[in-house]
Amino acid sequence: MNMNKCYILGMEKPIQNDDLIRINKYLSQAGILSRRKADEAIESGLVTLNGETAVAGDKVGPGDSVCYKGKPVGSVNKEKVILAYNKPLGLVCTSKEADKDSIFHHIDYPGMLYYVGRLDKNSQGLLLLTNDGELANKIQKARNNHEKEYVVRVDKPVTEEFLKGMSDGVMLDRMTKKCKVKKISTNTFNIIITEGINRQIRRMCECFDYRVVFLKRIRVMNIKLGNLEKGAIRKLTKQEEEVLRKLCN
Repeated sequence: MNMNKCYILGMEKPIQNDDLIRINKYLSQAGILSRRKADEAIESGLVTLNGETAVAGDKVGPGDSVCYKGKPVGSVNKEKVILAYNKPLGLVCTSKEADKDSIFHHIDYPGMLYYVGRLDKNSQGLLLLTNDGELANKIQKARNNHEKEYVVRVDKPVTEEFLKGMSDGVMLDRMTKKCKVKKISTNTFNIIITEGINRQIRRMCECFDYRVVFLKRIRVMNIKLGNLEKGAIRKLTKQEEEVLRKLCN
């Protein structure tokens, strides 16, 4: 049985709880199983920790030995991956394990991922996920002017004055950059922005006394949401990834 405190040869100080991670998360970060599948494997007795059958809640620290189906679990999978995810309403972009509404509790994927940009709990649509931290940072840097496109519905008719005001820029924490805004229907418009101020579109609308009732991201740079189902993920095509990386250079 794994202990929450242990000693490693040559270390005088015990390993604390902060140095340990749950065994299902360990298997996921190693690229062996998704957390959901890891839980099932542990329950089925297919995982051992330091030679003993692992149980749910076990924690892994430096020097521990984890095996799946009798084979040692190696180092974290280094293959770079980029995924498109259709985030549903009600989920939040956070890596905190305690938050049951975290997107990572609802994504069945083996391996550690970063989300690229946020979508708040009341927003839905395209979210890029990757294990390439450098790429994630490049995409999110506002100075790179990478486009993000949204469909937005508000609580009253969209006017020409509103469209012009939004496109010219709005004073929030600072003046937002000029953006492209186009009316789709009476209460709905399309907007393309190149920065990521917190709750930017909602706050921009509030400046004109409009309230957002629906917000969906449909594109990030060259990656489109398309017909990807809610809650589903897909790996980018080779061509999509090549273009995305080229745009980030």
